[in-house]
Amino acid sequence: MSDSLSKKDDSIGAINRVKILAAAEKEFAIHGFKGTRVQHIADRAELPKTNILYYFKSKDGLYLALLQEILSLWNSSFDNAKAQDDPAQVLAAYIADKMEISRCRPDASKIFALEIINGAPNLSSFFKDQHSTWMNSRVAVIQQWIELGKLPEIDPYYLLFNIWASSQHYADFSAQITELKGHEMDQNEFANATKSLIKLILQGCGLTVPKQYQ
Repeated sequence: MSDSLSKKDDSIGAINRVKILAAAEKEFAIHGFKGTRVQHIADRAELPKTNILYYFKSKDGLYLALLQEILSLWNSSFDNAKAQDDPAQVLAAYIADKMEISRCRPDASKIFALEIINGAPNLSSFFKDQHSTWMNSRVAVIQQWIELGKLPEIDPYYLLFNIWASSQHYADFSAQITELKGHEMDQNEFANATKSLIKLILQGCGLTVPKQYQ
């Protein structure tokens, strides 16, 4: 009986955390870190304020958890890339995933961009530890592709920086895109933009675009 109750509590806790993070994403995107109140997050999540503090301890803790969740989401499709993989397939899938996140969760990208613009005060230790470790491992894979002749001599850091900048542009600068195009991009336009970006990046690396991304 106690085991079943524990599993039920864990399930409720997981659901509540998802609701809180989704509400926080919206509030931080609208009001920024300083302008966001925990009570407003609770109201949007339709949960008591005490629940927010139970799961995340403070506004700072919630904000950091959200930033880390955003980075984890962005990086996940490139986490398991290996030297023996086809770089064209891996990079195309990575770009497509990041473009889909920009389409579905533009607020997440905007929150991260604001954090970086302000000097990343809440992520400095995370960058020095976890994110730096991830980056070094991914750079090593790209360098192995180069050494194996699968990629030309390029700087792995600049390749990743260009992918990030290009894909996140569609979220961070969505207002500019809407103004210039005269309307918000729909799903079909995002699909075309994704194909275009994959083509630009891969052909710039001397790679053939996989058929499913043409």
